[in-house]
Amino acid sequence: MKKKIAVYCGANSGFDEKYIAKAKELGQWMVKHDFSLVYGGGKLGLMGAVANAVLDAGGEAYGVMPGFLVNQEQAHPGLTKLEVVDTMPIRKAKMLELADFCLALPGGPGTVEEISEAFSLYRVGQSNNPVVMFNQDGYYTGIQKQYDLMVEQGFLSKSDRNSLLFTDSFVELEDFINEHLAHPRVFDFKNVMIDSQKNK
Repeated sequence: MKKKIAVYCGANSGFDEKYIAKAKELGQWMVKHDFSLVYGGGKLGLMGAVANAVLDAGGEAYGVMPGFLVNQEQAHPGLTKLEVVDTMPIRKAKMLELADFCLALPGGPGTVEEISEAFSLYRVGQSNNPVVMFNQDGYYTGIQKQYDLMVEQGFLSKSDRNSLLFTDSFVELEDFINEHLAHPRVFDFKNVMIDSQKNK
């Protein structure tokens, strides 16, 4: 079965055309490497750019969007499939369910919130999707430094920090994905909790 990457990114384009260009490059890279796209379903900004690039290259793009955004006419009309859900939390959960990996391109507060939640859920075993922050031209370097500070101050383990990739390289991205495909993590959180309670 074809693997899917959940891409979180801005519904805006940013002030520099380089962001649209990189979103298109990512979409083309995904199709070339046989990945489908899972994303928020929008037609605008970086969201629309990555979806269009995937579709134009013959790939599959699956959107998940709350009804109130569809009603504001922000939904992409040409997706492989658009799933309309009730709320933003349901959207996030559905995207994680559909995807095998999570990646953030540049975006605003919503993008940062979504990719941070994806990483938090991966850490505690509620998601098996490895997480990447595509650090185009240092866009996420501030967040990278904050995570490093968390390790230094004892609020994040080094192993958890090392499971989150910051990169602006498609070669590193490919290596990261291939490593996880070769050695997938299956974290059974429910059984871990049951065993923990038994040991008390």
